[in-house]
Amino acid sequence: MTEKKPGLFKRAFRILGNIFTTIRNVFSFLIFGFFILAIGGMFGDNLQPIPEKGALYLAPQGFLVDQKTYTDPFNQILFQDDQQNSETLVRDVVEAIDTALDDERITHLLLDTDYMAGGSLSKLEEIGLALKRFGAEKTIIAIGDNFTQSQYFLAAHANEIMLNPLGGVMITGFGSYRSYFKEALDNLKITMNIFRAGQYKSAVEPLMGNTMSPQVRDETQHLLGDLWQFYIAEIEDLRHLETGTINDYANNLHLALADNGGDSAALAKEIGLIDVIATRSEIIGYLNDSIPGSEGEFDSIDMDSYLANIRLNTRQFSDKENQIALVVASGTIMDGQQPEGSIGGDTLADIFTDLREDETVKAVVLRIDSGGGSAFASEIIRDSINATRKKGIPVVVSMSGVAASGGYWIAAETDRILAMSTSITGSIGVWGVIPTIDQSLANLGVYSDGVGTTDISAMMEIDRPLSLQTKSIFQSGVDNIYTRFLELVANGRGSTPDDVHEIAQGRVWTGNQALVNGLVDELGDLNDAIEIAATFANLDDYQIDYRRKKMSPMETLLTEINGNVTKSLRNLGLNSNVKTGIPQSLQRYAKKIFGPLIMIDNLNDPRGLYLYCEDCPL
Repeated sequence: MTEKKPGLFKRAFRILGNIFTTIRNVFSFLIFGFFILAIGGMFGDNLQPIPEKGALYLAPQGFLVDQKTYTDPFNQILFQDDQQNSETLVRDVVEAIDTALDDERITHLLLDTDYMAGGSLSKLEEIGLALKRFGAEKTIIAIGDNFTQSQYFLAAHANEIMLNPLGGVMITGFGSYRSYFKEALDNLKITMNIFRAGQYKSAVEPLMGNTMSPQVRDETQHLLGDLWQFYIAEIEDLRHLETGTINDYANNLHLALADNGGDSAALAKEIGLIDVIATRSEIIGYLNDSIPGSEGEFDSIDMDSYLANIRLNTRQFSDKENQIALVVASGTIMDGQQPEGSIGGDTLADIFTDLREDETVKAVVLRIDSGGGSAFASEIIRDSINATRKKGIPVVVSMSGVAASGGYWIAAETDRILAMSTSITGSIGVWGVIPTIDQSLANLGVYSDGVGTTDISAMMEIDRPLSLQTKSIFQSGVDNIYTRFLELVANGRGSTPDDVHEIAQGRVWTGNQALVNGLVDELGDLNDAIEIAATFANLDDYQIDYRRKKMSPMETLLTEINGNVTKSLRNLGLNSNVKTGIPQSLQRYAKKIFGPLIMIDNLNDPRGLYLYCEDCPL
C-alpha cells in the first residue's frame, strides 16, 4: 500500500515552514557570527605587547609550507587546534627572524622545534639563512625534548642547544622508497596502458614494474647524494665537527648507542651535537637567568603576536601605490578552480589577470612549490603569466622545495628564476595512463560487446582493451606536449630544443645542478627574488602584497570570525600548542604506500596528459 499524499494546503504550509526554518537558521548563524566577532574583537585588539627586553619565541607548528591548505572556515572555528597548528608559513618565520634582528627589544631567539613535523630541505635552508643572520649578532637558544632530522637542522643554527635527558638526535639520512604495483595489478588482471616521453619520468614506474628502473635508481641516488652532502656539510660547519662525523653517526648509531648504554642524549652531547642536557624545569631556570625579564622570569613574545604587532605598524606607513605582488603556487596543478593547497589552472590564471589590471602592481614574484600536474592547466597558467609580462610587469620566480615538471613549465619563460641550492626542479617530461579492466571482468565472467560507428568509438571504455589506434592517439599527444615543453624551455632559457632534451627526459635536478645546467638563473631565497623584482620595476620603496584566491562573502565572514576566535583564545591562554598526532602519520604513510594509485584518481587533465613529478617532494 502506498502512503497517502498530504493535501495541497498541508504541502504549501510545509514548504512555508521549511522556508521560515531556513531563514531562522541563517539569522541565528549570523547573530552567532557577529557575537563572536564582537567578543573576539574585544580580545583580538588587545595584542600581547612586545617586551621592552626579551626573547622572540619561535615554535613552528606542523609542516613548513608556502601556502596553508584550505580548510572550511566553519570547521576552523569549531576545531581550532586541529586546523590551526598543522602548518606554518616559511615566509612568516623568516620575516619574524629578520625583523627581530633589527629590533632592539629582542635580545634572544628561543627556538623550540618540538611542535614542527617537518619540511623540505630547501625550506629548512631558507629559514637557516635567516637564523644565521640573527645568530651572527644575537643569541639563539634551541630547546627540545627530542630532535628529528629536520628539527635538528634548524636547532644546529643555535648558539646553544639544550636537550631533555630522555631525548636524542635522530639523523637517519635521506631515502626515496616507493611501493610497486605491477604484480598486484597483474594478479587483479588490470591493464595499465602507459604513455610517456622521457626515460626518467618516474611517476608511473610503480605501475610498470616491481622495482626501480636502473636509470631512475641512478638519478635518485645522485639527487639524494647531493642533498645529503649539503645537509651534513651544514651541520658539521655549524657545530664545528670534523668532516665525516654525521655520516659516521648515522651509519654506526646502533654501535654508539650500545657503547653509551642506550643513552641517546649522552651520546649526542659526547659527539658534539648538543651543548646541554637538562630537564624542562632546569631549562626554564636557565632561561630565567639568561634572558632579560621581570620578577625573576624571562620575557618573551610568540611569533604570531610579534608579527601582528609589526604588521600593524607597517600597514600604517607603507606605500600602497607601488606594490610587488607575491603569488604562491603550491600543490598539485589541477584543471579549473581549486582551493589553496592545490593549484587551479583557472584560479592562478585569474589571479594574474587581476594583477595586470591593477595599476598599483609594478612587479610579481611567483613562489612555486609544486611537482606539477595537468598539462592543460599548466599551459593556461603559463599563458596568463606571459600576458602579464607583455603589459610590462616583470615576473620573477622563487623556487621553494620543488618546482618540477608542470611547476617548471609555468616558470620557464619568466624574467628571472631563482632556486635554493636544495630545491628540486626539472623533470621535463610528459606521461599519461589509462587503466582497463576487461581481463579482470572476464575472469569473473563479465564481457563487453557492442557496435560503434568508427574504429575508436569505444576508446574510453575501461571495460575494453585499448585498440592500436587509441594507443597511437595517446602516444602522439604525449609526444606533442613533450615537443612543446622543449620548445618553451628553449625559448625561455635562450637555448635550443636539442640542448634542452639532453637535460630533460624527465630527469630531476637540485638547485645547484639546475644552475649548472642553465635551468635557473641564480641561487637565492624569496627575499632575493623580491629585491630582483624591485630592481626590474625600478622601485626603491614598495609594499609586498600577498595575492590570494578571492573568497565568497560568507567565507570572508567566517575567516574573520575564525581569526578573532583564534586571537581571543590565545590571549586567554586557551589555544595551546598541539603536537602532531598519529592520525596525520597514518595519512602520510597511506599516501606514501598508495600514492601512485591516489594520484591517478585525483588528477583531472581533460586529455589525461600530465607534467607531474609524483616523487619530487622528497
